[in-house]
Amino acid sequence: MGDGAVSTGGEISQRRALLAALGTHAIWGSLPIYLLLVHEVPPLEFVAWRTMFTLPVCFLFLIRMRQLPQLRLVLSDWRTMRVLLASATLIAINWFIYVWAIQTEHVYAASLGYYFLPLVMMLLARVFLHERLSRWQAVAVGLAALGVGALAIGAQTTLWASMTLAVTFGVYGLLRKTVSAGPLVGLTIEALILLPLVIGYLTWLGLAGGGVTMGRDFVESTAIVFSGALTAIPLILFATAARALPYTVIGFLQFLSPTFIFLFGLTVFGEELKPAQLVCFILIWSAISLFSWDLWRGSRKRAKAAA
Repeated sequence: MGDGAVSTGGEISQRRALLAALGTHAIWGSLPIYLLLVHEVPPLEFVAWRTMFTLPVCFLFLIRMRQLPQLRLVLSDWRTMRVLLASATLIAINWFIYVWAIQTEHVYAASLGYYFLPLVMMLLARVFLHERLSRWQAVAVGLAALGVGALAIGAQTTLWASMTLAVTFGVYGLLRKTVSAGPLVGLTIEALILLPLVIGYLTWLGLAGGGVTMGRDFVESTAIVFSGALTAIPLILFATAARALPYTVIGFLQFLSPTFIFLFGLTVFGEELKPAQLVCFILIWSAISLFSWDLWRGSRKRAKAAA
């Protein structure tokens, strides 16, 4: 980042980074079930509470991992803060659109957005990070693109929401990969940046006459409080994995969570499975299998060369 850049801490192995990425998608893929508990909370208000309750979780981790000095260093680095201001804006928009899609029963729109996301991320990796795909990986991406295209044909009315989810999180991940701030410190600062807006909005909401949903119901309020941990933990895992793995690999792994969302939409939310959605599902899982096989083949070749 130039002069004044701060240390990001030690790097982790690619194996641990891969486990972090898989853990991220296991949590993200299960979020539609959790959002059933806060179905009556307006999306913008839920995002506000989610941001507020993310901060205590981040500070607990900062204290436990002794990263408060890194936090102070980043806060004094204006170049890094500008990037985090942009990433905070992107993640707030992403959260709102996602919660809106689930609460208005557009689960497939959310799923499609995160099916678009890997393609967006790999395009960003090619343009900005100059990462290249192997021949078989390129074939896998082509299969996935066909599948996403088939799904998009049947979702014209909510395509704007799907594309917004894909672009905002794709650029967010790129910024977090390149910014001079560790995963935990970066997320803490993003929440701090959004905090004045959150406090202002919740105060206005409470004084406007309608009141806030917090405290209205025990189960709902507990779920709202728990949203902080459900936000912080997967985002920290994602940013950790994004720093250690090629962005093309991170991008392709993004097909996992929308597949979970897709299945929940089919089984729990009872959305109708259309032929285009079935074609998409088959093509994308064929692509995932091919991409995974090529990664495994490449790792074996490198291991033999090292031996």
